[in-house]
Amino acid sequence: MGIDNIRNNLLRMQERNFESVAMEVFRYQSEHNPVYKAYLKALGRPLNGIEKVEQIPFMPISFFKEHTIKSGQWEAEKVFESSRTTGAVPSRHLIRDLEFYHMVAEAIFERTYGSLQDFHILALLPGYLERDSSSLVYMVRHFMNCSNSPYSGFYLDDLDRLRHTLDSFETDPEKRGGRRVLLIGVTFALLDLAETYKKPLTDVIIMETGGMKGRRKEMVRHEVHTQLADAFDQPHIHSEYGMTELLSQAYAKEQGRFGTPPWMKLLIRDINDPFHIDNRLRSGGVNIVDLANIDSCAFIETQDVGRYHPQGGVEILGRMDNTDVRGCNLLLIR
Repeated sequence: MGIDNIRNNLLRMQERNFESVAMEVFRYQSEHNPVYKAYLKALGRPLNGIEKVEQIPFMPISFFKEHTIKSGQWEAEKVFESSRTTGAVPSRHLIRDLEFYHMVAEAIFERTYGSLQDFHILALLPGYLERDSSSLVYMVRHFMNCSNSPYSGFYLDDLDRLRHTLDSFETDPEKRGGRRVLLIGVTFALLDLAETYKKPLTDVIIMETGGMKGRRKEMVRHEVHTQLADAFDQPHIHSEYGMTELLSQAYAKEQGRFGTPPWMKLLIRDINDPFHIDNRLRSGGVNIVDLANIDSCAFIETQDVGRYHPQGGVEILGRMDNTDVRGCNLLLIR
């Protein structure tokens, strides 16, 4: 197919083609990504014996902290950086083409929830807006621009203004204009709101992106969702799973079960054997194939822990111990 054709046709990709496309991207990146190529060489495994995705060695996500991860020769239009604790080294993801990033993020959201123009987007992302390099802020800002709503905006720490906006949508349906409301925020900020604004919200999607950032005790996702659902009288709390090192995102509409677009897969690896991938494991480390990462590295070994849910989708259970606490994760597995 050719690597340029894969990029140009990624959003039209069918799930049945995932394996063949992933193998073509692997062959390309194993040759044209110097860091990944050196990692594969250091492993000493013959590449000609790799015939399916489960056999591909996944690059540790920490490499995004230590190296410049690029496949091919190009200049970055944008560099996303992860949040960090004092003294920690952030991950850096060089973005070749911002328009491609826009198209990928829009396509994933809209295939899950419908057109962005059907939403008012209210964001509670304190601590993130100060970082121009935050991929989460960049994505949400782009979504707001796509929504073309005069009420979309960042509320930072201004909970009073947010409460006023939510109240006005409830009391004046014409102001809503037939649109739904997406209230997206980091976990601690949504919990702060829930403690001071306990009332039913009509036709509002509440979406947490994870993140306590030392502001609250770490909690499992189920506990967070229960508190938010009770406060706002919601049947389900939604979740977004993304990270600096990925171009794609996964969304969960209920029970923390994340679905993925056709070009993205979440796989489960054995905690004690990082090269053994088996989605039948009760739980394990999460490996991600994100073919939108065609210009960086599409095969990433994360430090998250997950499991496949019997009803479909992948649950993200938390973080492995002895790893950096990242802004988009809820808890530590101890």
